[in-house]
Amino acid sequence: MSWYTGNTVYDTLLIVGFVIAFLIYFGNRYGTAKYGGRFGESKSGFRLSSKMGWVLMELPALIVFPIVYFAGKNSMQPVPLFFLCVWIFHYTNRALVNPLLMRTAAGSKNSFDPSVMVFGWVVLALHSYLNAAYISEFGSQYTASWFQDPRFIAGVVIYAFGFSLNVYSDAILRSLRPKIPNPDEPRYKIPFGGFFKFVSCPQYLGEIISFVGLATMTWNLGAVFVVAVTAANLIPRALITHKWFNKQFDDYPKERKAIFPYVL
Repeated sequence: MSWYTGNTVYDTLLIVGFVIAFLIYFGNRYGTAKYGGRFGESKSGFRLSSKMGWVLMELPALIVFPIVYFAGKNSMQPVPLFFLCVWIFHYTNRALVNPLLMRTAAGSKNSFDPSVMVFGWVVLALHSYLNAAYISEFGSQYTASWFQDPRFIAGVVIYAFGFSLNVYSDAILRSLRPKIPNPDEPRYKIPFGGFFKFVSCPQYLGEIISFVGLATMTWNLGAVFVVAVTAANLIPRALITHKWFNKQFDDYPKERKAIFPYVL
């Protein structure tokens, strides 16, 4: 991977991005963002529902990326077009499918802090620009032969595994609540199945792995920034979730780790 593209704006924003990722990780050591539920409710006057908050927060990835991408000179080449499809596929799930399938507990109040959404816009717009600009404009390696490159092949395999793990784990979590909220149902239950055998947050592990796959298949530092900022967000959140589950349930499986099997 090459650090500098020679474009001052791009290279400066890339450095800014990694600084932001470090600050996010450092900040999350002292508490994670107010998404509601076990992550804490927003104390601001105006609050969003979880579904609306997630949809609005993730939308920049579906807006900024295509705009920047189609401004690039290589936007109609087959390899960049493949990466465009992967990006749209991934963020359609994140911004639309997963939030709209979300099941909330009976009596849940709007608790998504709008400030989280606004900060999410900044980060998503930044990593959408960095990846779209590199893929369609600055990346010189994306000839047709890239489809046969070991980095591309390995990246696709890693991405497919991570995405599948994320989606399957989210489905298990959704199944813990009925489609129609029932006030007699407990708000939280212990999830079982899949990678929940090993960790408390396999959905976060899957998200990190999928972006590792994206970074491998595209082989660019903009995608590494996405891995960094995702890990900076999700690893502390997984640790908080793991601690919460152990405190909430006396019979919580002791062999589970927070996010990385047998390690953390």
